[in-house]
Parts: sequence; C-alpha cells; structure tokens
Amino acid sequence: MKVDGKSVATKILEKVSRETAALSFTPKLGVMTCAPGIETKQYLELKKQKAKQVGIDLVVLELPEDATTDDCISSVQRLAEDCHGVLVQLPLPEKINRELVLEAVPVAKDPDGFAFGRDSQSLLPPVAGAIDVIAKEYTIPFAGKKVTVVGDGRLVGQPAFSYAKQQGADVVLLTEDSESYAERVKSADILILGVGKPHFITKDMVQEGVVIFDAGASEDGGEVVGDM
Repeated sequence: MKVDGKSVATKILEKVSRETAALSFTPKLGVMTCAPGIETKQYLELKKQKAKQVGIDLVVLELPEDATTDDCISSVQRLAEDCHGVLVQLPLPEKINRELVLEAVPVAKDPDGFAFGRDSQSLLPPVAGAIDVIAKEYTIPFAGKKVTVVGDGRLVGQPAFSYAKQQGADVVLLTEDSESYAERVKSADILILGVGKPHFITKDMVQEGVVIFDAGASEDGGEVVGDM
C-alpha cells in the first residue's frame, strides 16, 4: 500500500488556510538561500506556490555564491526583524558555517524546528511532522518497533531519529558506511530514508511488510527522485 500523501497534504493546507484567514494580519515568512541549485530552486518554487495558496506572504532573499557566513547571519537577522517566521534553505555552500547560520534563527520564529530535541520550545521539524501526521492517519505505531533511519542529515535523519526515539521506538541512525548497515536495514519494521541518492535502497534490501518513509531527494535525469 502506498500512502496518499496528496490527500493528507490537502487536509493540512485546508486547515492552515482557515487559520490564516481568521487572522487580522497576513503572516509573513522569510527565506534565506545562498547560491541555490536545481533542487533548492524547485523547493523554493513549491514553497512559494503553497504559501500563496494558504494566505502566507513568502519573501525569498537569495545571496550570491561569494557570500560569507557573516552575510548569511546578517540576512537571517534582518528577516527575523521583518517576518513572523524565518527559513534557512539548505544546503548552503560548503564554505558557509551552517550551524552558526541556523543558530541565528530565533526559536520562536523557526518553522523548521532546528532546535528540536534540544529546546522544549522548538516546533516539530517538517519531515518529523509529516511522519507524525502520516503515522496517525494510517495508524502506524512506533513504540517498540525497530526503526532504522538512513542518513544523518540535519533536515531528515537527525530530527527523524529524535522523533522516533520520543515515540518509544528501538531506533538507530545509520550512514551508508555504518557497521551492520545492511543488517539493520533488512530487520527494520520502519525505515526512514534521507540519504539523497537516487534509488539507494532496493526492494531486495528490506523485509516484507516494512513501512518506508522516503524523505530523500536528489536529481536523476532532470527529475527529483527519492532514495527508494
């Protein structure tokens, strides 16, 4: 069975639309991006469309490739002053100190929940939030289950690991170089993917009946595809 993600998303968008329509102001969301690639630009375009659909004013601040860490931090701080929420669109160029930039986002204005697991005031990050909504919609229990998270990235792997742990799962966070990698993937009751490599996991690598949340995204032949 495949989850009808569009149906779940539609319910969420309708709920947000009702909430924003009831406000006396238009919520403003600022996004800072630096030298965005094709996947990032596609995500930003999708965010613009969805924000407009639910009545949110989305402002994108794009920095050039030669921008510094200080430039990024200053941009985040300016957006935080003017907007109700601030997003740092990852990835950033390697020369940028990502952690310092993310720390510049006030927890109270951080829809991405980068402080999740470390600050009780943090929101549930989007990937973990999507997993939570789908798990509840389709009655997928995490407690006591063997959960394997593949990929230790800041957007998928780390928040997914923290979420599964909070739900009482027997969870492990792996990279492709981890010991017992294939064994833990094969024995997983629930598999959460966030490697970012096209078709990285194949059906012969997983057990019958496994629940898979594929949050990986990468380019393959001009299309954005998942890890599975």
